Amino acid sequence: MGSYLNPGNKGFCESLNSAIYVDKSMLIKRTNQVLNTRQKFMCVSRPRRFGKSMAADMLAAYYDRDVDSSELFDKLAISREESCKKHLNQYDVIKINMQEFLSAAGSVGEMLSMLQSRIILDLKRKYPDYADSNHLIFVMQDIFAYTKHLFVILIDEWDCLFREYRQNIEAQKQYLDFLRAWLKDKEYVALAYMTGILPIKKYGSHSALNMFTEYSMTDPGNLAEYFGFTEREVKALCTEYHMNFEEAKAWYDGYQLVSHTEKGNLCHSMYSPKSVVESMLRHRFGTYWNQTETYEALKIYIQMDMDGLKDAVVRMLAGEGIPVNTGTFSNDMTTFAIRDDVLTLLVHLGYLTYDSIDETVRIPNKEVSQEYVNAIRTMDWHEVIASVEASRKLLEALWAMDGKTVAEGIDRAHREISILQYNDENALSCTIHLAFYFAREYYTIIREFPSGKGFADICFLPRKLYAEKPAVVVELKWDKDVYGAIEQIKNRQYVEALKDYQGNILLAGISYEKKTKEHTCVIEKMQK
Repeated sequence: MGSYLNPGNKGFCESLNSAIYVDKSMLIKRTNQVLNTRQKFMCVSRPRRFGKSMAADMLAAYYDRDVDSSELFDKLAISREESCKKHLNQYDVIKINMQEFLSAAGSVGEMLSMLQSRIILDLKRKYPDYADSNHLIFVMQDIFAYTKHLFVILIDEWDCLFREYRQNIEAQKQYLDFLRAWLKDKEYVALAYMTGILPIKKYGSHSALNMFTEYSMTDPGNLAEYFGFTEREVKALCTEYHMNFEEAKAWYDGYQLVSHTEKGNLCHSMYSPKSVVESMLRHRFGTYWNQTETYEALKIYIQMDMDGLKDAVVRMLAGEGIPVNTGTFSNDMTTFAIRDDVLTLLVHLGYLTYDSIDETVRIPNKEVSQEYVNAIRTMDWHEVIASVEASRKLLEALWAMDGKTVAEGIDRAHREISILQYNDENALSCTIHLAFYFAREYYTIIREFPSGKGFADICFLPRKLYAEKPAVVVELKWDKDVYGAIEQIKNRQYVEALKDYQGNILLAGISYEKKTKEHTCVIEKMQK
């Protein structure tokens, strides 16, 4: 074994030995399917702490010809696949973490020189009779020519250079040209698997690495279920660790990834792995994913002076989905022509989730939403924070059935969030969602809740841990009588879907009068 050539299975053993290990070995089935094909180039990009390095360690352990990893995989799902034994420990593996070389070098040229010399050193130790060149490509060509040993090349943190050298276009091109020369059209490559946060950088109308198939947070292809923990996996962990699944869902769910197949669209509801693991081990739900990076990273992007960006962030904070075109994104962290480019970057960073069916982005869950609030507190968006901070008292007024105070609170939120175009029930709904931001502490909030003979505009459903809180059915009216809203809830049987709910139910009608520019609110307790 070497440092980079056939590094062994120690990294994967550590994952298997950890208190929590979720079996993602079926990823190997996907990589085996593309071995020695035109699709053998895979670039998998997803946010930090979403299991990229663990997957690379697993692939190294599986393909490495210098170790016997059969016992490691015997009890995993991949062992039931026909291809498992065929390819197990049959390849020379080169596994590198680009961050290691970038951190040690003073320039991109020095980094690439260091990388090649270190890999060549390993190759010469293993194949002294065939590796007599000082050029990496020639060494690997000679080894393959004489031994017919194919290489699986695993590159972790492949995009770190684009994060460190954000403005250095020449350095970026030099790096991409090296990867292209090393990998493209080379007989010795059985599989090239790269992981990072960003998709492959675009230059003009083409990419220097156009042979790669990309699997990203905007288009995960058939790898969606390996981009985090699935709902089934999280349910099993909650059962094992005696944690409330509904709370786990509120905190960490929300990454909606879609695989487009010949049989239709498969929607995968994915959870942040780092956060789920930490919450299980600590027996406490909280913010864990962002402990390795402060909210400053998010703040840099949401305060950019892009047309409509602030409006979009406020609407997403209120729970809305925002239409976005991801096609203009240049796959870097500096080139932003329009608002959509910033929003697309936030998807790749994990601060937003993208629905490729309706082409919208939204804030995925409670944990990430808190990061937005943390960032906004240190910005000049004082009106947004004022509404968020007032939301606790507004919720208490709702529980107390104090319609006058609720109406005044919504009036205040409307005035403070003046950037929103206030001209229909959708804008009214957005204001109310932001005004009741704190309600997410206790409730699952559903828009257009299917119920009875129609859809209630908003429904607050208390999660199991907060079953003592009342459910709330809200009907909105624009320039119409507020009492008509309450009657509509009753006449259309909007509470029918809550017939099995054992707690109290509040009915709230909220109306906005265009002439007076004031809100009114009427609250009743549902009589059972």
